[in-house]
Amino acid sequence: MPSKKIRWGILGVAGIAVRRVIPAMRACQECEIVAIASRDLHKAKETARSLAIPRAWGSYDELLADPEIDVIYNPLPNHLHVPWSIRAAEAGKHVLCEKPVGMNAAEARQLITARDRAGVKIGEGFMVRTHPRWLRVRQMVRDGRLGDLRVMTASCGYFNRNPHDVRNTLESGGGAMLDIGCYPVTLSRFIFEQEPTRVSALIDRDPEMRTDRLTSAILEFPGGQAVFTCSTQIGYNQRMAFLGSKGRIEIDRPINPTIEEPSKIVIDDNPGDPTGGGIAIESIPACNQFTIQGDLFSKAVREGAEVPVPLEDSVKNMAVIDAIFRAAESNRWETPLRSPSS
Repeated sequence: MPSKKIRWGILGVAGIAVRRVIPAMRACQECEIVAIASRDLHKAKETARSLAIPRAWGSYDELLADPEIDVIYNPLPNHLHVPWSIRAAEAGKHVLCEKPVGMNAAEARQLITARDRAGVKIGEGFMVRTHPRWLRVRQMVRDGRLGDLRVMTASCGYFNRNPHDVRNTLESGGGAMLDIGCYPVTLSRFIFEQEPTRVSALIDRDPEMRTDRLTSAILEFPGGQAVFTCSTQIGYNQRMAFLGSKGRIEIDRPINPTIEEPSKIVIDDNPGDPTGGGIAIESIPACNQFTIQGDLFSKAVREGAEVPVPLEDSVKNMAVIDAIFRAAESNRWETPLRSPSS
C-alpha cells in the first residue's frame, strides 16, 4: 500500500541537512525522506546509509527525475539555491529552499515566476518562523504586553576564517549578512508585522576573502527601529530583545535553541524596577523547529494551503538585505525595493 506521507528528496549532503534537518525530519508525522543525492555517489550512499534513507543518487538530476519524490529540500550553497530550485520546480517537484532563498530580491522573483509556471509550491527555510516561542512572542506583542513596540536589538555571530568554507566564498553568497544576518531581518519584520521604510548599514569586509565579516544595520519601521550586528569573526553569540513603551522581552539563542530543554522567554513588565521585580520567565516545551517546519510544509502540500514562509515574503526580506548592502556602499539611508518598479 503506498505511503500516505509526503515524500522528500534531499538535494546534496550539506552540513545543515545532514546534522540538523534530516535527523529532525525523521520525527515528522506528515512526511518521510526517501532519497538523497550528491555529485559523489559514494558520498550519497554513505550519507543515506548513516541516516537510514532508502535511496541514493549520484547526481542532482537523477534525484529530480525520481518519480517517487514529492518535495525537494535544497540546502546547496546560496548561489545554487535559485537555479536548482527552478530545475526542481520544472521537474514537477515542490521545493523547500534553505535560507536565504537567493542572492538578492531579483533572484527571489525568478522563483515566483518558476513556481507559478510549474504550478508547484516553493517556500523558504526560515525554521525560526515556525517555532512556537516566536509565535508566542508575536502574540504577546500583539496583545500589548510591551505597550507600543519600539525597538528590536540583536547580535549573532561565530568565528570561522576557513578560506575553503563556502560561507567564506563571496561568489557563493558567503558572508555574515546572508548566512546569519538574514535572521534578525526576518524576525524583526515578523514581530513588528511591518516592512522597514529605510535602512542604514556599516560593513567591514575580510581583506582576503572579501566577504562581509562584520555587518551592523539599522532598519526603520513605521512603528520603531531594529538594530543588529552580525559577524563571522567574533565569539559565538546569539541574543535578541524587543523593547516597548511598557516592557521588554529577551530571547536567548534566538536562532538555534536547544531541542533537549524548554525554550525560555524573559518578560519584564516593570522595567522601572532595577531589582528585576517585574521579570517573569515563560517556558515553551522542548521541540525541534526543523521537525515542525517539515510537517507544516508537507501539510501545505497535502492540503493545497500556503507554505509557512512563501516567496512573496522572501522577496520582501531579500529587498531589505539588498538595501543593507547598498547602504553600506553609499553611506546613505536606502529604501528596500520590493518590486522591480519601486
